[in-house]
Amino acid sequence: MGVIIAKSLNEACVVLAENPATTVLAGGTDLMVQANRGMQSMDSVLDLSRILELKEWTLKDSEIVLGAGISYTDLAEPQIATVVPALAQAARTVGSPQIRNAGTLGGNLATASPAGDTIPVLVAMDAVLQLKSSSGNREVAITDFITGVKSNALQAGEIIQSITMPVFQGPQEFLKVGTRNAMVISVVSLALVTDYLGRKLRVGVGSVSPVPFRATEAEEFISQEFDWEKNSSLSEKVINKFSDMVADSTKPIDDHRGTADYRKHAVGILAKRALERVCANGES
Repeated sequence: MGVIIAKSLNEACVVLAENPATTVLAGGTDLMVQANRGMQSMDSVLDLSRILELKEWTLKDSEIVLGAGISYTDLAEPQIATVVPALAQAARTVGSPQIRNAGTLGGNLATASPAGDTIPVLVAMDAVLQLKSSSGNREVAITDFITGVKSNALQAGEIIQSITMPVFQGPQEFLKVGTRNAMVISVVSLALVTDYLGRKLRVGVGSVSPVPFRATEAEEFISQEFDWEKNSSLSEKVINKFSDMVADSTKPIDDHRGTADYRKHAVGILAKRALERVCANGES
């Protein structure tokens, strides 16, 4: 087993260009599970954990740019949490403190699991990924990046460099259901992001389809019903219809963590709770 510890992004790209089959290691929280099961080659490993530029983040005008090497612990820190609260909420639900210290935002994206906790938030916020290789850079929308269950659009030699998102004004919520209360993979997850300037409520949903997605019809309905001037409480009828529309937008499956019927029911409950909390936060 050969391990190369890259000190810069350019160095990492050169290594991958010379040997595209090299296994990329960031936090290793997903990768090492596969390696321990004998499902992942570890003959040649490229370690990205020492690349400082992947751990940086910037806030400029109406955008935030997060380095792919930022950990879940970093995402929950106040400086980022005040800008993207739903992402911080998602980060706090991930595993144990040890996992949150090691796991990275870029790693969560590269794994491309339908149950990835940060992904519904990124989908709701129209995140764009910056990908880098020795031959150049390109940008890919998150909905184009995740192509299937644990499948992504990374090309040979590419590394996720950063993730760019707009900054929205208004309350945000992330909720998930798991088979226990802590350190658990989500059975369903949902992010609700308020955009007061654009007068839109954005809904990202995870673990209920092969890829995370926006519940666009539910978004259009609730954005028209929402009182953007006074933010008065919504009627129970409106909230229930929104909940049903989110549930109806899903295509869940049966697996060892839950049935399709349970997932459809649970995501509707999450949609209702998230909407009620957003309304309550807006009124305060």
